[in-house]
Parts: sequence; structure tokens; C-alpha cells
Amino acid sequence: MAHSNTVVRSINDHGAQRCVDVFRRPDTTIGFEEYRRDVEDGRGWFATGGFAARVYRDESAAIEAATIAVPWLKDAIANA
Repeated sequence: MAHSNTVVRSINDHGAQRCVDVFRRPDTTIGFEEYRRDVEDGRGWFATGGFAARVYRDESAAIEAATIAVPWLKDAIANA
């Protein structure tokens, strides 16, 4: 049986063309990934960050690391 990650928080940029998902893996570890989408491309979201393999102890540690790794994220959180 295939297991998938469960998104616990998703944060979009102002234009909703980029997002960061914080997720819980089946083994209960936490991670995050940055995604983008092009409005004219109907295929959906594409991972762009290369962060998904990193492991964090909890959601807040993942968000803290993501705000350092993803330049636009800090502003998106502040304006949410």
C-alpha cells in the first residue's frame, strides 16, 4: 500500500502562484517543500525547492527553516 504525506499547513504568496507546504510523513516526521504553478498551465503545482527530504522535529521548526530557505515566505506569513 502506498503512503502519502499529509499537508498540515499550506502558505501561498500574494499572487497564489507559489506556495510552501508543511507536511507530516507516514513515519510522523515533518518536512516542507516549495511549489509553483503557472496559471496558463493546467497541470497544477510543481515542486521547485528541493527541500522535501529534510526532516524537522515539529511544524514550527519546519516553518522556521522554510522562512530562511524561501525568500518570499516571511512576507507571506506576516501578511496573512
